[in-house]
Amino acid sequence: MIWKHRNACVFDNATPSIEMLVHRIKEEARCWAKAGVQGLRVVLPTTWDIH
Repeated sequence: MIWKHRNACVFDNATPSIEMLVHRIKEEARCWAKAGVQGLRVVLPTTWDIH
């Protein structure tokens, strides 16, 4: 997600945004959780509600 955000800023003139980056990371984590991946809690902060 960091690389995609960087590319959007460089190639698409998107405005750099930490808030947008974190939002996209959370959305990606939610998708993985819905797909049934195990172990997300090990790598993500407990404050992120992804389930």
